[in-house]
Amino acid sequence: MSKQRIYWFCQIVGWTLLIMVDFIIYWIDDGFKPEVFYLAIADIMLGISLTHLYRLTIQRWNWVRLPFLQLVPRVLASVIVLAFIMSIINVPVDLELIMNQQLHGLSFFMATMVSWVKTMLAWVLSYTAYHYVERTRQAEIEKILLKSSIRETEAKVLRSQLNPHFMFNALNSIRALVYENPQKAQLGITQLSNILRNSLLADRRKTVELREEIKTVQDYLALEKVRYEERLDCRVTVDPQANYWQVPPMMLQTLVENAIKHGVSKAVNGGFVELVGRIVTGSTGRDELHIRIRNTGTLGDKLASDGFGLKNTSQRLDLLYGSEAYFTIEQESPGIVVANVQIPQQSDSIFRPERETVNQ
Repeated sequence: MSKQRIYWFCQIVGWTLLIMVDFIIYWIDDGFKPEVFYLAIADIMLGISLTHLYRLTIQRWNWVRLPFLQLVPRVLASVIVLAFIMSIINVPVDLELIMNQQLHGLSFFMATMVSWVKTMLAWVLSYTAYHYVERTRQAEIEKILLKSSIRETEAKVLRSQLNPHFMFNALNSIRALVYENPQKAQLGITQLSNILRNSLLADRRKTVELREEIKTVQDYLALEKVRYEERLDCRVTVDPQANYWQVPPMMLQTLVENAIKHGVSKAVNGGFVELVGRIVTGSTGRDELHIRIRNTGTLGDKLASDGFGLKNTSQRLDLLYGSEAYFTIEQESPGIVVANVQIPQQSDSIFRPERETVNQ
């Protein structure tokens, strides 16, 4: 049932019950009088009409948006006006029907006025309070949705920034082999096409399974192996239980790329990149995914330690997981840098990938 139908149902049933109870009491005490019955029907119609007019007024002027201290005097004034209208119409008719000399005068009008003030106050407070609370709740929902939309937009921007950054470095690797070793260049192009295909799919998803991300990392390492040959030693070890863990797409590839660009490539004799992923039980008793990436390098270069890829990783983890995830990078020992990523376990419904297809 819609809110509009609920409103009219409450209006008709509420006013009918309120007025007819008084009429039935009068009927039991003094017998049935058609005039009193008609007055009761008129009061039902008048009560519905006046309170509906009040409803249109607060909607027209958006009273529910007002601060509480500004809303209170308007509500009280409305109650007095509504009660006065009901009294000014009912008192003359009551005096005519009841024919009791003791009811004449200002006291009877004030007594009737007080009675209607209580009735109208109950109605107005109930209706206004409901809409005030509903409006506040709706504003909170809109605020949450807006915040979520902003975070989603930020996440999409971060994901979209990965592709140009990665392609630039990958194409440079292949370009260096075009004349030196065409066959290796062709192999590199094939590997790059696989990586780009995965990156296009990843750009449409918040998270991917770890096994997909590891496959992208392996393709990238194979591509860089073509360039560095024996100067690059790669090792990837992942706990099979972690294969279906949800991780941000292209995140590990970015960290591995950073390790090669700022570490291995600067070492005279080359170096190594080692990636280890495992499931551990955290301090809260929940399973967590720990990923460690070790590589040859030194963190003395501020640009290398705070570059685009590292900032991007921290921002994406914060947007997706909040304080439950973290990313650190430090100098483990002379000549060896280690990056650690911790990702909490999340429900599949939170980060379910969008079903997108890419033309082959």
